[in-house]
Formats: sequence, C-alpha cells, structure tokens
Amino acid sequence: MDYITLIILTMAIGGFMTWYCNHNLKKYSRVASVTNITGYQAAQMMLSAHGVSGVRVYEGAEGHDHFNPTDNSISLSPSVFRSTSITAVATACHEVGHACQFAEGYSPMRIRSALVPAVNLAQNAWIFVFFAGILFNLMGLVTLAIALYAVAIVFHLVTLPVELNASHRAMDYISSLGVPQTESGSAFTVLRACALTYVGAALISILNLLYYLQFINNDN
Repeated sequence: MDYITLIILTMAIGGFMTWYCNHNLKKYSRVASVTNITGYQAAQMMLSAHGVSGVRVYEGAEGHDHFNPTDNSISLSPSVFRSTSITAVATACHEVGHACQFAEGYSPMRIRSALVPAVNLAQNAWIFVFFAGILFNLMGLVTLAIALYAVAIVFHLVTLPVELNASHRAMDYISSLGVPQTESGSAFTVLRACALTYVGAALISILNLLYYLQFINNDN
C-alpha cells in the first residue's frame, strides 16, 4: 500500500463515519421522544432502574457527552441534558450504560482504563521514535515505534466492546419504557451511527499499522 492510497482510504473512512454519525444525531435531535423526558431525566431514571447510585449527572459543554470513571460522573451536552428528542434520550442512556459497566466492574472497561497510561505515552512518543529511526537509519527504533503504535490499536479494539455493550444496555432500557417500535428503531440508528465512529477509528489505525509495517518488511 502506498502513502497516497493510505491517505485516500483513511480520509474516506473517517469522512463517511463522521458524516453518518452527525447526520443521524442531527436528524433525530429534531424528533421528540414519546416518553417526553429529557436526557437528564432519562439518565436518572435508568440509573435508578439499575440500582446504580452515587453518579452525578450534570450539564457540560456542547459535544462533551461522556462518563468519567475517575469521579463517577456523567456529563451531558445542553442539547442532550435539556432536550426530549430521541437523540437526547439515546445519548444519555448510552452514557448511563458506561456508568453501569463501571458499577459492575465490566471487564473490557477495566482493561481499557488500565491501558490509558500506556496509550497516552505511546501516542505521544511513537511518531518521534519513528522519525528518529528513519532519520538515523536505525530499524530498531522504527520497530519500537511501530510497537508503540500497536498499543493504540489494542486500545481501539478494547474500546469497541465497551461502546457496543453500553449501547446494548441503552437499547434494553429504552425498549423497557414501552416506546413504539419506530422510536426504538430510531434510537438504535443513533447509537449504531455513533458506534461506527469507533469502528472507523479502529480500521484507520489498522490500515496505518499495515503501512508502517512495510518499513520493516522492506528492510528485510
């Protein structure tokens, strides 16, 4: 695989996944849920239904919907926190899914959390090590750089079951609210679109790894 092909593939994959996700988030943010509950209310109700306590749900910055295991809190965008849309309810329940994983000690989440320090180090260091190896023609450094990059791929792969499981938990809860099949289908579309961004990130990382491995193979 040459560099131009790599760039075209990664841009196409990343661009499509981002467009598809944003398109569906926006589309269903204009469709009200029949439950008539806000994202904040949906989060609180799902936490209570699963017997998970001590989780703070607050209104954060726009676009920053996430569960933070360090302080056991859920941040919801204003457009999710206050809205009664299908997107808002689905997004809030997905983040509660992560809170439930944390409360239960869900293994993939524990593994992902344990990998964070190593991933942060690898992501910051690998490119410098890689170019140093190329500059000084030291294949040992190139190999080390690729190994560091591979750590990030492991993180992406571990992230997939964490995200998919959180969405599965969200869908189970939304379905339990007795919403019409059309609404549960729309919520699934929203969650699937978001999950595909993680699939795309993993695929792009793997394609990059295959490209960098050529440096080792060519040297041999």
